[in-house]
Amino acid sequence: MSRKPVPAQSGERSRVEVTFDKPQLLPQLFGEFDSNLLMLEERLGVYIHARGQRVVIEGTAEAVAHAREVLQELHSRVIRGEDVDGGLIDAVIAMSSEPMFTGIVRAEPAGNGGPKPAIMIRTRKKTIVPRSVTQTHYMRELASNDLIFALGPAGTGKTYLAVAQAVAQLITGSVQRLILSRPAVEAGERLGFLPGDMKEKVDPYLRPIYDALYDCLPAEQVERRIASGEIEIAPIAFMRGRTLADAFVILDEAQNTTPMQMKMFLTRFGQNSRMVICGDPNQTDLPGGPNASGLNDAVNRLEGVEGISMVRFGVGDVVRHPIVGRIVAAYEGDGS
Repeated sequence: MSRKPVPAQSGERSRVEVTFDKPQLLPQLFGEFDSNLLMLEERLGVYIHARGQRVVIEGTAEAVAHAREVLQELHSRVIRGEDVDGGLIDAVIAMSSEPMFTGIVRAEPAGNGGPKPAIMIRTRKKTIVPRSVTQTHYMRELASNDLIFALGPAGTGKTYLAVAQAVAQLITGSVQRLILSRPAVEAGERLGFLPGDMKEKVDPYLRPIYDALYDCLPAEQVERRIASGEIEIAPIAFMRGRTLADAFVILDEAQNTTPMQMKMFLTRFGQNSRMVICGDPNQTDLPGGPNASGLNDAVNRLEGVEGISMVRFGVGDVVRHPIVGRIVAAYEGDGS
């Protein structure tokens, strides 16, 4: 890399050298044409020079310390098999500003049984780790609680992480089947107006759930498990009259359910089941607006009830392209 140093900032200037082992992994860490290092320079206001296994970081003392911590954490992620991209870099930078950063990402505090493993979800295709502090809390809740409401804007990983946890539990045999549901049509579920058989009618509305499944399991396994009934993807209308035992049940886009639909869905809960309700309380498409949403009604009724967890995501938890977070913030700012 040969670039001009970033403009000087106020504060004591500092220079630190970091040496990395496993040189074969450094191209993944640095990025093509050192693009990841360039991003760190831009985000953190430092100058980074790489030569072989050594990296020199220059800037204010605080910025240099921050950059070194982020770079070392990214290196540990590469060792664990993760791909370093812009989203991961932004997530690690954000998490490094939190006082619990070391405890969350590297390892849990040691207890009587010794150090606990880092928070992660293992599926057949990948290992998933949190990209925000709220995601860390959410992943803990997914691993320990039976009924969870995941509330917040698009792009925060609510549904994706729930599907990943469901797949992980199916693989290990903790549950016997996955049931993934959402309102099939934004308001009213008027399936008869759509062409094709029932599967063709509902598949377009359930595509985000399919995408998450294919990201966690090989395609042939998804198809085989759907054919055998281990994985069931259906509109919420199909849940009526059933008891869902030994299952991991996910309801997506829950803000578009009515209070009666939500009550019906929640009361399907059976023995040895897990249930996750995902939605954005501010984005309901029902004619009556947020006041008509079964999600908002359920949150108001069930907040504080023992055994029910509420996890709330914010704009800072958006893990898609950074512009998505800015778009969400702009819309939330005017109350839309």
